[in-house]
Amino acid sequence: MNENIYLPKLAKIIKIKQEVSGSRPIKTFRTQFLESSDFSHRSGQCAMLSVLGKGEAMISISSSPLEKDYLQFSILKSGRVTTALHEMEEGDIIGIRGPYGNHFPIEKWKGKNILFIGGGIGLAPIWSVLQTARAKKADYGKLALIYGARTSNDWVFKEELQELKNEMDIHLSIDCEEEGCNEFVGFVPQNVADKKPSPKNSISITCGPPIMIKFVIEALQELGFKDEQIYTTVENKMKCGIGKCGRCNIGKHYVCKDGPVYSWAELKTLPQEY
Repeated sequence: MNENIYLPKLAKIIKIKQEVSGSRPIKTFRTQFLESSDFSHRSGQCAMLSVLGKGEAMISISSSPLEKDYLQFSILKSGRVTTALHEMEEGDIIGIRGPYGNHFPIEKWKGKNILFIGGGIGLAPIWSVLQTARAKKADYGKLALIYGARTSNDWVFKEELQELKNEMDIHLSIDCEEEGCNEFVGFVPQNVADKKPSPKNSISITCGPPIMIKFVIEALQELGFKDEQIYTTVENKMKCGIGKCGRCNIGKHYVCKDGPVYSWAELKTLPQEY
């Protein structure tokens, strides 16, 4: 009998970290499958997380495929399922099915500089590819990150970002001035324009609120980045994960299968429904 593709595998939450508090809290969950699993993902893919009695939600995998001890998800509390996840504790059991979607073609980027650009929780979907490139740094050129949020308290992965400053260029920003914070003041696209990253032999990955992505792409284009050098992710509502329900389609494309990763050259040819 074929395996039921809708049946999740059970996993234990082994660690929970509070990334952001307040009205828009974010927590990072590390999970391990209860039984041996052939689950194997690539940077940029997602998984469907389920909470018994509450439902399931598609969440980006933020851990690197090179990490074999756990799967990591960084989750903004925003709806029924994510609220239920935020109420869980270490040791609790959730369901995981997947992985779903395509991935960042990092293997094709060897020898190139990679610029990561994130806003708020948008750093989570690109964290996996950043950590993978970092682990294989000899395969790539210069790695750099431009990342911002409303306030410094809204940055995710704060401790990790401080450690990364010893290895790569990290340019942080906040929307408004804040006492004691000496980082760039302004929106992420403004920080991109200010830092003027070179498009020469470079790839740029950006993820965050749609309005941020729109103006980041414009800033990159003004700096000379071509459409084929710019990658982003589409976060349409994904319900089934296998292209059956039609909830996440953009024209004939199903984000859960054909996305969520697109180059801007690909994405600009699709209907502007996202």
